[in-house]
Amino acid sequence: MPATPLVSRRLPISARHLPHLVFLVAVAGTLVRLVRLNSGLCWSVAPPTTALALLYVAGLARWDRLSGVGRPVWLGLLLLLWSWVAWVLPVQLAFGYAWLAVPLAVLAVRMPTRPVRAVALGAIMALLVAVLVRVGGALDPDVLAPPVAAVLATAVLYRTQQRLNRELADTRGELARRQREAGRLAERARIARDLHDTLAQELAGSRMLLQAAERDWDHRPDAARRRVRAVTDALGEQLTETRGIIDDLTPPVLARDGLEAALRDACARTGSAPRAPRITFRAEAGPEPYPLPTERAVALLRVAQGLLANACEHARATHVHVTLTYGGGATTAVEVRDDGVGFDPAAARTTGTRAAGTRRGFGLAAARDRLGAFGGTLTVRSTPGHGTRVRAALPAEDRVHRVPVGAR
Repeated sequence: MPATPLVSRRLPISARHLPHLVFLVAVAGTLVRLVRLNSGLCWSVAPPTTALALLYVAGLARWDRLSGVGRPVWLGLLLLLWSWVAWVLPVQLAFGYAWLAVPLAVLAVRMPTRPVRAVALGAIMALLVAVLVRVGGALDPDVLAPPVAAVLATAVLYRTQQRLNRELADTRGELARRQREAGRLAERARIARDLHDTLAQELAGSRMLLQAAERDWDHRPDAARRRVRAVTDALGEQLTETRGIIDDLTPPVLARDGLEAALRDACARTGSAPRAPRITFRAEAGPEPYPLPTERAVALLRVAQGLLANACEHARATHVHVTLTYGGGATTAVEVRDDGVGFDPAAARTTGTRAAGTRRGFGLAAARDRLGAFGGTLTVRSTPGHGTRVRAALPAEDRVHRVPVGAR
Protein backbone atom coordinates (compact mmCIF):
# COMPACT_ATOMS: atom_id res chain seq x y z
CA MET A 1 0.00 0.00 0.00
CA PRO A 2 1.47 3.38 -0.89
CA ALA A 3 2.43 5.84 1.77
CA THR A 4 -0.49 7.96 2.90
CA PRO A 5 0.02 11.58 3.86
CA LEU A 6 -1.70 12.34 7.14
CA VAL A 7 -3.33 15.53 5.96
CA SER A 8 -4.77 16.51 2.61
CA ARG A 9 -2.71 19.01 0.67
CA ARG A 10 -5.86 20.62 -0.67
CA LEU A 11 -6.74 22.19 2.67
CA PRO A 12 -5.26 25.48 3.88
CA ILE A 13 -2.47 25.07 6.44
CA SER A 14 -4.65 26.22 9.36
CA ALA A 15 -7.39 23.72 8.51
CA ARG A 16 -4.93 20.89 7.94
CA HIS A 17 -3.27 21.29 11.32
CA LEU A 18 -6.30 22.33 13.38
CA PRO A 19 -7.06 18.85 14.86
CA HIS A 20 -3.42 18.38 15.87
CA LEU A 21 -3.30 21.89 17.32
CA VAL A 22 -6.42 21.18 19.38
CA PHE A 23 -4.87 17.98 20.72
CA LEU A 24 -1.56 19.55 21.72
CA VAL A 25 -3.16 22.67 23.22
CA ALA A 26 -5.52 20.51 25.33
CA VAL A 27 -2.63 18.36 26.57
CA ALA A 28 -0.49 21.41 27.32
CA GLY A 29 -3.37 23.07 29.18
CA THR A 30 -3.89 19.93 31.26
CA LEU A 31 -0.19 19.82 32.16
CA VAL A 32 -0.25 23.46 33.25
CA ARG A 33 -3.25 22.85 35.50
CA LEU A 34 -1.59 19.74 36.94
CA VAL A 35 1.48 21.76 37.86
CA ARG A 36 -0.68 24.41 39.51
CA LEU A 37 -2.48 21.81 41.62
CA ASN A 38 0.91 20.55 42.82
CA SER A 39 -0.44 17.32 44.33
CA GLY A 40 1.14 13.88 44.45
CA LEU A 41 -1.49 12.42 42.11
CA CYS A 42 -1.01 15.22 39.62
CA TRP A 43 2.74 14.67 39.49
CA SER A 44 2.18 10.97 38.88
CA VAL A 45 -0.19 11.77 36.00
CA ALA A 46 2.03 14.39 34.35
CA PRO A 47 4.60 11.88 32.90
CA PRO A 48 2.03 9.73 31.03
CA THR A 49 0.33 12.94 29.81
CA THR A 50 3.67 14.14 28.45
CA ALA A 51 4.26 10.69 26.94
CA LEU A 52 0.87 10.95 25.22
CA ALA A 53 1.85 14.24 23.56
CA LEU A 54 5.27 12.91 22.52
CA LEU A 55 3.74 9.71 21.10
CA TYR A 56 1.21 11.77 19.15
CA VAL A 57 3.91 14.02 17.64
CA ALA A 58 6.17 11.04 16.88
CA GLY A 59 3.35 9.28 15.04
CA LEU A 60 2.64 12.37 12.94
CA ALA A 61 6.32 12.74 12.06
CA ARG A 62 6.64 9.06 11.07
CA TRP A 63 3.20 8.68 9.49
CA ASP A 64 4.46 7.98 5.98
CA ARG A 65 6.77 5.26 7.31
CA LEU A 66 4.18 3.52 9.44
CA SER A 67 2.82 0.37 7.86
CA GLY A 68 -0.80 -0.66 7.56
CA VAL A 69 -0.41 -2.40 10.93
CA GLY A 70 1.73 0.31 12.53
CA ARG A 71 -0.91 3.01 12.30
CA PRO A 72 -3.66 1.09 14.15
CA VAL A 73 -1.11 0.04 16.80
CA TRP A 74 -0.03 3.67 17.24
CA LEU A 75 -3.65 4.82 17.56
CA GLY A 76 -4.36 2.01 20.04
CA LEU A 77 -1.47 3.17 22.26
CA LEU A 78 -2.79 6.73 22.12
CA LEU A 79 -6.25 5.58 23.16
CA LEU A 80 -4.86 3.55 26.07
CA LEU A 81 -2.82 6.48 27.40
CA TRP A 82 -5.66 8.95 26.86
CA SER A 83 -8.29 6.80 28.58
CA TRP A 84 -6.01 5.95 31.52
CA VAL A 85 -5.06 9.58 32.12
CA ALA A 86 -8.68 10.73 31.74
CA TRP A 87 -9.78 8.09 34.26
CA VAL A 88 -7.25 9.00 36.99
CA LEU A 89 -7.33 12.78 36.54
CA PRO A 90 -9.19 14.85 39.08
CA VAL A 91 -12.80 15.34 38.06
CA GLN A 92 -12.32 19.07 37.54
CA LEU A 93 -9.68 18.34 34.85
CA ALA A 94 -11.18 15.24 33.27
CA PHE A 95 -14.02 16.98 31.37
CA GLY A 96 -11.66 19.23 29.38
CA TYR A 97 -9.33 16.30 28.79
CA ALA A 98 -12.22 14.26 27.36
CA TRP A 99 -12.38 16.63 24.37
CA LEU A 100 -9.20 15.01 23.06
CA ALA A 101 -11.62 12.45 21.61
CA VAL A 102 -12.30 14.89 18.72
CA PRO A 103 -8.75 14.93 17.22
CA LEU A 104 -8.43 11.22 18.03
CA ALA A 105 -11.59 10.63 15.95
CA VAL A 106 -9.86 12.39 13.02
CA LEU A 107 -7.01 9.90 13.32
CA ALA A 108 -9.51 7.03 13.48
CA VAL A 109 -11.10 8.16 10.21
CA ARG A 110 -7.64 8.11 8.58
CA MET A 111 -7.03 4.45 9.38
CA PRO A 112 -6.32 2.25 6.33
CA THR A 113 -9.35 -0.09 6.30
CA ARG A 114 -13.05 0.23 7.07
CA PRO A 115 -13.09 -2.40 9.89
CA VAL A 116 -10.18 -0.68 11.64
CA ARG A 117 -11.93 2.68 11.32
CA ALA A 118 -15.16 1.28 12.72
CA VAL A 119 -13.41 -0.39 15.68
CA ALA A 120 -11.35 2.74 16.43
CA LEU A 121 -14.38 5.05 16.37
CA GLY A 122 -16.38 2.61 18.50
CA ALA A 123 -13.57 2.44 21.07
CA ILE A 124 -13.30 6.24 21.19
CA MET A 125 -17.05 6.64 21.72
CA ALA A 126 -17.10 3.98 24.47
CA LEU A 127 -14.11 5.48 26.29
CA LEU A 128 -15.53 8.97 25.94
CA VAL A 129 -18.89 7.95 27.42
CA ALA A 130 -17.12 6.18 30.30
CA VAL A 131 -15.06 9.26 31.12
CA LEU A 132 -18.09 11.55 30.92
CA VAL A 133 -20.12 9.27 33.18
CA ARG A 134 -17.28 9.42 35.71
CA VAL A 135 -17.23 13.22 35.46
CA GLY A 136 -21.02 13.63 35.79
CA GLY A 137 -21.56 10.79 38.21
CA ALA A 138 -24.34 9.43 35.97
CA LEU A 139 -25.63 9.41 32.39
CA ASP A 140 -26.22 13.15 32.27
CA PRO A 141 -27.36 14.21 28.77
CA ASP A 142 -26.11 17.75 29.33
CA VAL A 143 -22.59 16.42 29.92
CA LEU A 144 -22.68 13.68 27.28
CA ALA A 145 -24.29 15.50 24.37
CA PRO A 146 -21.66 18.13 23.36
CA PRO A 147 -18.54 15.90 23.23
CA VAL A 148 -20.37 12.94 21.67
CA ALA A 149 -22.01 15.16 19.02
CA ALA A 150 -18.64 16.79 18.28
CA VAL A 151 -16.97 13.41 17.75
CA LEU A 152 -19.76 12.13 15.49
CA ALA A 153 -19.91 15.38 13.49
CA THR A 154 -16.14 15.38 13.06
CA ALA A 155 -16.14 11.81 11.75
CA VAL A 156 -19.01 12.47 9.33
CA LEU A 157 -17.62 15.75 8.02
CA TYR A 158 -14.13 14.34 7.61
CA ARG A 159 -15.38 11.32 5.68
CA THR A 160 -17.54 13.56 3.49
CA GLN A 161 -14.57 15.77 2.71
CA GLN A 162 -12.49 12.71 1.82
CA ARG A 163 -15.22 11.45 -0.52
CA LEU A 164 -15.51 14.84 -2.24
CA ASN A 165 -11.74 15.06 -2.64
CA ARG A 166 -11.66 11.57 -4.11
CA GLU A 167 -14.43 12.41 -6.58
CA LEU A 168 -12.66 15.63 -7.54
CA ALA A 169 -9.39 13.77 -8.08
CA ASP A 170 -11.15 11.12 -10.18
CA THR A 171 -12.81 13.85 -12.27
CA ARG A 172 -9.49 15.60 -12.84
CA GLY A 173 -7.86 12.32 -13.73
CA GLU A 174 -10.59 11.54 -16.23
CA LEU A 175 -10.26 15.03 -17.71
CA ALA A 176 -6.51 14.61 -18.05
CA ARG A 177 -7.02 11.21 -19.69
CA ARG A 178 -9.48 12.66 -22.18
CA GLN A 179 -7.13 15.53 -22.95
CA ARG A 180 -4.35 13.06 -23.67
CA GLU A 181 -6.72 11.02 -25.86
CA ALA A 182 -7.71 14.17 -27.74
CA GLY A 183 -4.03 14.92 -28.25
CA ARG A 184 -3.45 11.44 -29.63
CA LEU A 185 -6.41 11.80 -32.01
CA ALA A 186 -5.11 15.16 -33.17
CA GLU A 187 -1.70 13.61 -33.73
CA ARG A 188 -3.22 10.81 -35.80
CA ALA A 189 -5.05 13.40 -37.90
CA ARG A 190 -1.81 15.33 -38.40
CA ILE A 191 0.04 12.18 -39.50
CA ALA A 192 -2.80 11.33 -41.89
CA ARG A 193 -2.54 14.81 -43.41
CA ASP A 194 1.24 14.50 -43.68
CA LEU A 195 0.95 11.15 -45.43
CA HIS A 196 -1.77 12.40 -47.76
CA ASP A 197 0.01 15.62 -48.65
CA THR A 198 3.42 14.01 -49.17
CA LEU A 199 3.68 10.27 -49.60
CA ALA A 200 0.27 9.54 -51.16
CA GLN A 201 0.47 12.41 -53.65
CA GLU A 202 4.05 11.62 -54.65
CA LEU A 203 3.31 7.91 -55.06
CA ALA A 204 0.34 8.74 -57.29
CA GLY A 205 2.54 10.99 -59.41
CA SER A 206 5.29 8.36 -59.61
CA ARG A 207 2.75 5.75 -60.70
CA MET A 208 1.57 7.98 -63.52
CA LEU A 209 5.17 8.56 -64.67
CA LEU A 210 5.89 4.83 -64.66
CA GLN A 211 2.73 4.15 -66.68
CA ALA A 212 3.81 6.78 -69.21
CA ALA A 213 7.30 5.28 -69.33
CA GLU A 214 5.82 1.86 -70.01
CA ARG A 215 3.87 3.24 -72.97
CA ASP A 216 6.95 4.97 -74.39
CA TRP A 217 9.45 2.18 -73.67
CA ASP A 218 9.48 0.73 -77.22
CA HIS A 219 8.89 3.84 -79.34
CA ARG A 220 10.52 6.60 -77.23
CA PRO A 221 13.10 4.91 -74.99
CA ASP A 222 14.90 8.15 -74.11
CA ALA A 223 11.69 9.73 -72.81
CA ALA A 224 10.87 6.54 -70.91
CA ARG A 225 14.30 6.55 -69.27
CA ARG A 226 13.89 10.20 -68.26
CA ARG A 227 10.59 9.38 -66.60
CA VAL A 228 12.12 6.40 -64.77
CA ARG A 229 14.98 8.62 -63.52
CA ALA A 230 12.43 11.21 -62.36
CA VAL A 231 10.57 8.51 -60.46
CA THR A 232 13.85 7.31 -58.91
CA ASP A 233 14.71 10.82 -57.71
CA ALA A 234 11.17 11.32 -56.39
CA LEU A 235 11.27 8.01 -54.52
CA GLY A 236 14.50 9.13 -52.83
CA GLU A 237 12.81 12.30 -51.62
CA GLN A 238 9.75 10.33 -50.50
CA LEU A 239 11.97 7.96 -48.55
CA THR A 240 13.54 10.91 -46.77
CA GLU A 241 10.13 12.39 -45.95
CA THR A 242 8.83 9.02 -44.74
CA ARG A 243 11.82 8.64 -42.43
CA GLY A 244 11.13 12.12 -41.11
CA ILE A 245 7.54 11.17 -40.31
CA ILE A 246 8.74 8.01 -38.55
CA ASP A 247 11.28 10.03 -36.55
CA ASP A 248 8.49 12.37 -35.49
CA LEU A 249 6.52 9.41 -34.18
CA THR A 250 9.33 7.82 -32.20
CA PRO A 251 12.39 10.11 -32.24
CA PRO A 252 15.34 7.72 -31.80
CA VAL A 253 17.64 10.36 -30.30
CA LEU A 254 15.01 11.29 -27.75
CA ALA A 255 14.41 7.68 -26.74
CA ARG A 256 18.13 6.99 -26.47
CA ASP A 257 19.71 10.19 -25.13
CA GLY A 258 16.89 12.38 -23.83
CA LEU A 259 15.26 15.69 -24.72
CA GLU A 260 18.39 17.82 -24.58
CA ALA A 261 20.23 15.63 -27.10
CA ALA A 262 17.16 15.47 -29.35
CA LEU A 263 16.81 19.25 -29.39
CA ARG A 264 20.53 19.70 -30.04
CA ASP A 265 20.27 17.26 -32.95
CA ALA A 266 17.17 19.01 -34.34
CA CYS A 267 18.96 22.37 -34.23
CA ALA A 268 22.02 20.92 -35.98
CA ARG A 269 19.96 19.29 -38.75
CA THR A 270 17.81 22.38 -39.30
CA GLY A 271 20.83 24.67 -39.35
CA SER A 272 22.62 22.53 -41.94
CA ALA A 273 19.91 23.06 -44.57
CA PRO A 274 20.65 25.41 -47.51
CA ARG A 275 19.96 29.09 -46.77
CA ALA A 276 19.08 28.26 -43.15
CA PRO A 277 19.79 30.89 -40.47
CA ARG A 278 22.50 30.35 -37.89
CA ILE A 279 21.02 28.33 -35.02
CA THR A 280 22.53 28.21 -31.53
CA PHE A 281 21.35 25.87 -28.79
CA ARG A 282 21.82 26.20 -25.04
CA ALA A 283 20.61 24.03 -22.16
CA GLU A 284 20.13 25.46 -18.67
CA ALA A 285 19.86 22.63 -16.16
CA GLY A 286 18.85 23.44 -12.59
CA PRO A 287 20.31 21.87 -9.45
CA GLU A 288 17.77 19.03 -9.43
CA PRO A 289 16.90 17.85 -12.98
CA TYR A 290 13.26 16.75 -13.06
CA PRO A 291 12.66 13.83 -15.46
CA LEU A 292 10.09 14.54 -18.17
CA PRO A 293 7.87 11.58 -19.18
CA THR A 294 8.44 10.38 -22.74
CA GLU A 295 5.08 11.50 -24.16
CA ARG A 296 5.61 15.02 -22.77
CA ALA A 297 9.18 15.13 -24.06
CA VAL A 298 7.94 14.12 -27.53
CA ALA A 299 5.28 16.84 -27.42
CA LEU A 300 7.81 19.49 -26.40
CA LEU A 301 10.26 18.32 -29.07
CA ARG A 302 7.63 18.49 -31.80
CA VAL A 303 6.54 21.95 -30.73
CA ALA A 304 10.18 23.08 -30.76
CA GLN A 305 10.64 21.60 -34.23
CA GLY A 306 7.58 23.51 -35.44
CA LEU A 307 8.88 26.75 -33.93
CA LEU A 308 12.24 26.18 -35.61
CA ALA A 309 10.51 25.57 -38.94
CA ASN A 310 8.54 28.81 -38.51
CA ALA A 311 11.70 30.78 -37.76
CA CYS A 312 13.58 29.29 -40.72
CA GLU A 313 10.84 29.30 -43.36
CA HIS A 314 8.74 32.37 -42.60
CA ALA A 315 10.60 34.77 -40.30
CA ARG A 316 13.49 35.52 -42.69
CA ALA A 317 15.77 35.42 -39.65
CA THR A 318 19.57 35.39 -39.73
CA HIS A 319 20.04 33.99 -36.22
CA VAL A 320 17.83 31.72 -34.09
CA HIS A 321 18.49 31.02 -30.39
CA VAL A 322 17.02 27.88 -28.82
CA THR A 323 17.15 27.48 -25.03
CA LEU A 324 16.07 24.43 -23.02
CA THR A 325 15.41 25.11 -19.33
CA TYR A 326 14.83 22.29 -16.88
CA GLY A 327 15.69 21.21 -13.36
CA GLY A 328 14.69 24.45 -11.64
CA GLY A 329 11.31 23.03 -10.66
CA ALA A 330 8.67 20.69 -12.00
CA THR A 331 8.44 22.54 -15.36
CA THR A 332 10.50 22.06 -18.52
CA ALA A 333 10.53 24.85 -21.13
CA VAL A 334 11.93 25.47 -24.60
CA GLU A 335 12.35 29.03 -25.86
CA VAL A 336 12.92 29.83 -29.54
CA ARG A 337 14.01 33.41 -30.27
CA ASP A 338 14.77 34.84 -33.72
CA ASP A 339 15.76 38.20 -35.19
CA GLY A 340 13.32 37.93 -38.10
CA VAL A 341 10.54 40.15 -39.41
CA GLY A 342 8.20 39.44 -36.47
CA PHE A 343 4.42 39.65 -36.54
CA ASP A 344 1.41 40.72 -34.49
CA PRO A 345 0.35 37.73 -32.30
CA ALA A 346 -2.94 39.38 -31.26
CA ALA A 347 -3.99 39.96 -34.85
CA ALA A 348 -3.12 36.41 -35.87
CA ARG A 349 -5.06 34.98 -32.92
CA THR A 350 -8.19 37.12 -33.30
CA THR A 351 -8.52 37.07 -37.07
CA GLY A 352 -7.53 33.43 -37.52
CA THR A 353 -5.39 34.37 -40.53
CA ARG A 354 -1.68 34.30 -41.17
CA ALA A 355 0.16 37.40 -40.14
CA ALA A 356 1.16 39.46 -43.15
CA GLY A 357 4.24 38.05 -44.79
CA THR A 358 4.93 35.48 -42.11
CA ARG A 359 2.34 32.68 -42.35
CA ARG A 360 2.99 31.79 -38.70
CA GLY A 361 -0.42 32.01 -37.05
CA PHE A 362 -1.70 28.50 -37.79
CA GLY A 363 1.38 26.65 -36.45
CA LEU A 364 1.21 28.48 -33.12
CA ALA A 365 -2.44 27.48 -32.63
CA ALA A 366 -1.54 23.83 -33.23
CA ALA A 367 1.35 24.13 -30.75
CA ARG A 368 -1.00 25.55 -28.11
CA ASP A 369 -3.38 22.65 -28.62
CA ARG A 370 -0.56 20.11 -28.31
CA LEU A 371 0.79 21.66 -25.12
CA GLY A 372 -2.67 22.21 -23.66
CA ALA A 373 -3.35 18.47 -23.76
CA PHE A 374 -0.66 18.12 -21.04
CA GLY A 375 -1.45 21.28 -19.08
CA GLY A 376 1.32 23.25 -20.80
CA THR A 377 1.47 26.83 -22.05
CA LEU A 378 2.75 28.70 -25.10
CA THR A 379 3.84 32.31 -24.65
CA VAL A 380 4.41 34.41 -27.77
CA ARG A 381 6.10 37.81 -27.80
CA SER A 382 6.64 39.44 -31.17
CA THR A 383 6.55 42.85 -32.81
CA PRO A 384 6.63 43.44 -36.57
CA GLY A 385 10.21 44.18 -37.54
CA HIS A 386 11.70 43.20 -34.17
CA GLY A 387 11.81 39.40 -34.17
CA THR A 388 9.87 36.81 -32.21
CA ARG A 389 10.28 35.04 -28.88
CA VAL A 390 8.18 31.93 -28.20
CA ARG A 391 8.32 29.92 -24.96
CA ALA A 392 6.76 26.44 -24.71
CA ALA A 393 6.46 25.04 -21.17
CA LEU A 394 5.20 21.71 -19.85
CA PRO A 395 4.78 20.44 -16.30
CA ALA A 396 6.79 17.29 -15.67
CA GLU A 397 3.72 15.45 -14.42
CA ASP A 398 -0.08 15.74 -14.26
CA ARG A 399 -1.19 18.37 -11.82
CA VAL A 400 -3.82 16.03 -10.42
CA HIS A 401 -3.54 15.15 -6.73
CA ARG A 402 -5.26 11.88 -6.13
CA VAL A 403 -6.55 11.00 -2.71
CA PRO A 404 -4.27 8.31 -1.21
CA VAL A 405 -5.60 4.79 -0.87
CA GLY A 406 -5.39 4.85 2.90
CA ALA A 407 -7.57 7.94 3.08
CA ARG A 408 -10.54 6.36 1.31
